[in-house]
Amino acid sequence: MSHSQDDNPTIPVTATQLNRIAVHGIYSSPTAIDPAAVNVAEALVATLNGTAETPLLTPELQKLTEQVRQKATFGFPRITADDGVKLSAHTIKLNTSERRPVVIVPAGWTPFGWIIFEYAYLQLALRGYHVLAYTPRGIGLTFPVKGGAFIDAPWTSGGTIDVAGPLDWADGSTVIDYAQAHFNPSKIAFLGESYGSGISQLVAAHDPAARVDAVVALSTWGDLADSLYQNDTRHLEAVQKLIDFTGGPLERKFDPVTQQILKDFLAGENLDEVVQWGKERSPSSYADQTDARGVPTFFSNTWHETLFPANQTIAHFERLTVPKRLNLWIGDHAAPEGAGLTIPFSGPNLPVEEAFAWLDHHILGAQNDVPGWEPVSSQIMFTYKTKPDPEAGQDVIIEPAVREGAQSWADVTTSTERWYLTAGATDRRDGGLGTEPETGWKREFTAGQLTSATAVDAVITTGQAEWNGNPKSYSTGTFDRGHLAVWTTGPLQTARRIRGVPRLTLSVRSSAPATALVAYLFDVGPDDTARIITHEPFTVRELSPGEDRMVTWPLQAAGYDLAANHRLMLVVNSQDRLYSDANTDGSTTTITSADDAAAHLALPLG
Repeated sequence: MSHSQDDNPTIPVTATQLNRIAVHGIYSSPTAIDPAAVNVAEALVATLNGTAETPLLTPELQKLTEQVRQKATFGFPRITADDGVKLSAHTIKLNTSERRPVVIVPAGWTPFGWIIFEYAYLQLALRGYHVLAYTPRGIGLTFPVKGGAFIDAPWTSGGTIDVAGPLDWADGSTVIDYAQAHFNPSKIAFLGESYGSGISQLVAAHDPAARVDAVVALSTWGDLADSLYQNDTRHLEAVQKLIDFTGGPLERKFDPVTQQILKDFLAGENLDEVVQWGKERSPSSYADQTDARGVPTFFSNTWHETLFPANQTIAHFERLTVPKRLNLWIGDHAAPEGAGLTIPFSGPNLPVEEAFAWLDHHILGAQNDVPGWEPVSSQIMFTYKTKPDPEAGQDVIIEPAVREGAQSWADVTTSTERWYLTAGATDRRDGGLGTEPETGWKREFTAGQLTSATAVDAVITTGQAEWNGNPKSYSTGTFDRGHLAVWTTGPLQTARRIRGVPRLTLSVRSSAPATALVAYLFDVGPDDTARIITHEPFTVRELSPGEDRMVTWPLQAAGYDLAANHRLMLVVNSQDRLYSDANTDGSTTTITSADDAAAHLALPLG
């Protein structure tokens, strides 16, 4: 089942390929799945469907396929949606007369559709589940051929992408119909990663017969509108990367209405309609329906998530009253669970193992540890348990290290410490962060330029390195003070356990009618090398000349241990490649501290 006909044939899987995926994840760039991950998936499918002409698998993977072959049969149907669209699907049916549950897996937003997580389906089958994986409409590789025509890869579904809209909800119910006819299951669960996770939640909330008994939502969203557009700031890079990752030309992948929505978003026009479109596709909009159905829901997200930032998922989680679990991990989108859904590990991949344990308890009825889990589990930046890996030339994470539980997100923060922005020492170029309010100072910089203070080098891949114990480091001396402002504490006498959502209050003035502000919190070591704790943009509009506007905004949630003798640094600039900006290039942004509300950072502690 080669994804591009004969020019990239499936080759034997090697230990080097598996190690590369373990270290670097399943993405080779923000818009490309690593060919090694694709090859593993295709080799598994070719072995299962009998099209492999030579042995393709490592001994461990070969054993896995033989184990599943002994207890199940495989199918590759196309399921017809209500409007006639054909959905590419894959089934693993256990050979038993006993009624067993089924796990339905909508594929993520990837050109490789359902095929990429074949390893996970085999693992689920070994645990005692029927499996039905499918590619949501419009998703998957589409190849141009001579004469201007196109053909689809075997795992590509027909139709155009509905972006988790009503057509996808209806398709999910159609897939459930198929599962009931094909498997006669005892219970039905949905498991999804990324795009598939949002669809899973939405199908659970909307299926007319309320047939979904549990959900696992990995690298997920709660509010799609807030993920894409918040604080009057568009998350341009995330949306552009998704558009570039559809597997075919935009005009073939999206219908005219969706194309217009995307065009408006990128241009910053008709944003009220864009927000309404996003809210319709937000599981948080239907939390009452999920609660009424009592669907146990498992969430997983990352602190430095660039596609679906954590705060909106946390807010959705907190609102739900169903049995629930929220795991927050180091890294970025799909870094914790991506490789664990794709290849075997020498040790447990906890993000995936815990997701499977959730299903085992709620669907299989297993008497495991799930009832004793605290609803919130946070992996704290930055401690790792690692082992040397000479081939990769770096350490490889084998087990997420320090984790903390809580009964609710509200319990994560136990106190708040206020750091006031100050003028700083007269002999230093930066402002200070102190314990007493201070007014009467100002910091100016020229807006409209990117600086070396950035959230990430690249969507997904920077966070993948962070997950593997290699967080991005910053040289604070390279921060161009002409285009940003800096406030720093002195070396801290005691460590700080940052737990929760920091909030920044300051007054801003601009020589232009609008300005964008991007706030970053850094952990600065004794050698002046920094790591990012969190960040968040905010856009201020309709400013009058000379007007000071006081603004307050939350940064993204953090679980971070700031060591003693380190410094806390706040940086504010006007532009980050992830976001839109409202700056007039060359305009002056002035940060001040108002007499009636001194500029300050509210730092959550736990």
